[in-house]
Amino acid sequence: MDKKQRFLQGVVVSNKMEKSIVIRISIKVKHPLYNKFVTRRHNLVAHDEKNEANIGDIVRIMETRPLSKNKRFVMKEIIKKAKVV
Repeated sequence: MDKKQRFLQGVVVSNKMEKSIVIRISIKVKHPLYNKFVTRRHNLVAHDEKNEANIGDIVRIMETRPLSKNKRFVMKEIIKKAKVV
């Protein structure tokens, strides 16, 4: 049973946990009544094996089996590093 993998892209908002990161996914949807575009945001917890992602990085995550109570994703790659100030 080969199921198609689900990939998402988002910004790291927290990396304070050990081997875990929190990613904010932003999706624009059209409001059914007012026909304006509204931003919907979701925070997802992902597994980061090497603790290499930092706050502000743009990362790609892949859906996987449940790894813990909240973790359902694994970080695959860092697309863009955050600027260090």
